[in-house]
Amino acid sequence: MREHVMKILIVGDGNVGKSSFVDRYVLGQFSGRYKMTMGVDFSLKILHWSEREKVRLQLWDIAGQERFVSMTRIYYRGAVGCVMIFDLSDSRSFLNCRLWKQDLDLKSVLPNGQPLPCILLANKSDLSARVVATDTIEEFSKANGFIAWMETSVKKNTNIEEAMRRLVQEILSLQFCLDPDLSDPTDLLKPQSESGQTPGHCC
Repeated sequence: MREHVMKILIVGDGNVGKSSFVDRYVLGQFSGRYKMTMGVDFSLKILHWSEREKVRLQLWDIAGQERFVSMTRIYYRGAVGCVMIFDLSDSRSFLNCRLWKQDLDLKSVLPNGQPLPCILLANKSDLSARVVATDTIEEFSKANGFIAWMETSVKKNTNIEEAMRRLVQEILSLQFCLDPDLSDPTDLLKPQSESGQTPGHCC
């Protein structure tokens, strides 16, 4: 079995649900208590992607204030993908996604010089007090090179697995495009999942 090791960044402003997102995805649990991340937290999740492919995800949860200091260049090093999260009820957290994306594109690229594949997550979709319109998110996502965007609710476990599956699929597809001898593309395009979905595309 071939193992892929992927360093994935989790970025966005403070209090948008980054750490809760990681806890939900890795541990399958949710806590409503807010705990500020200091610097960076690390988590690991192993995916049995197919009969021949295993993916070892290293999730780097970057503190919300780290965008304003020089440490992000160190944290970003070696990353192959990114999850960017904002709070649907906080317009500032959405506006700051532009700054996060600029910082990411400036400091971290793939070996071929392309930007890291990055998915944009509009979190806290369970709240009624949303202040960011769907059309605005769609336009922003396309204009800034995100591979996709989804509404998520960590609390209700909405689109958490789906978002990560979409990102991992994109990373595997890009890796195969860069190195066709890496694996059988059939394995990459047909992940094992409870939902039976096979998202993604190549090149």
